[in-house]
Amino acid sequence: MKNNTSQADIYAPEYVKDVFDKCSSRYIKFSYWCSFGFTERWRKQCIENMPVPATVTPSGYDLMAGTGEVWPHLFNRFPDIKTVTSIDISSGMHKLALDRLHKMRAHKIDFIEDDVFQSGLKDHSADFIICSFGLKTFNPEQHQKFSNLIARVLKPGGVFSFVEASDPKGWIFRPMYNFHLKRILPLVEKFLLQGAQDFSNIGQYTENFQNTEAFSEMLKEQGLEVTYKRYFFGCATGVIGRKPA
Repeated sequence: MKNNTSQADIYAPEYVKDVFDKCSSRYIKFSYWCSFGFTERWRKQCIENMPVPATVTPSGYDLMAGTGEVWPHLFNRFPDIKTVTSIDISSGMHKLALDRLHKMRAHKIDFIEDDVFQSGLKDHSADFIICSFGLKTFNPEQHQKFSNLIARVLKPGGVFSFVEASDPKGWIFRPMYNFHLKRILPLVEKFLLQGAQDFSNIGQYTENFQNTEAFSEMLKEQGLEVTYKRYFFGCATGVIGRKPA
């Protein structure tokens, strides 16, 4: 895939799939070390901040699940979860999730390789929905479609929590943060993720995304109860909430 791809194209499902298929073999180490461990911390906070599901043995979805790195935090907080259905478009991420991560929980986890919008999720089928670091790969039109999906799939009383890398406007070190995303990460990628050059789009994705404020308003328009969250001076932001019973 060429690096002169237009901004409109970087949100096409086939483009996103190609990006993460190519970088999947080194994704875990890359994301952890290049974020100085903050991605793991933010995943944990995403789960810690999610409201408690109404059901004692809840079932739910991990959307744009990647390699399933959020699963240990989810099961640590909610050990009585019945099932988690994880969905991701990337074959590479899918394989890594199944081959490497959390085999002790395999009996509770289903993994569907598909575009989340084409996966046929049933109405009122989720006690909870989580998503970590998948929102930035959607454009505003896709965010609106995603908010519709969340409202449709959650059961009455169902809960959700999402987190995403964001542009920390107003933070004194924002220029350094953006330099790291847009200049340092591509250099690291060049040596550690050879053949996955398009992963350098993470800086562009984050700059375009800004933060979860606009998405939180879309969720409110769907009638959901929503709280906006900021993590580490806004370097990540999230939304948590519940569908009214």
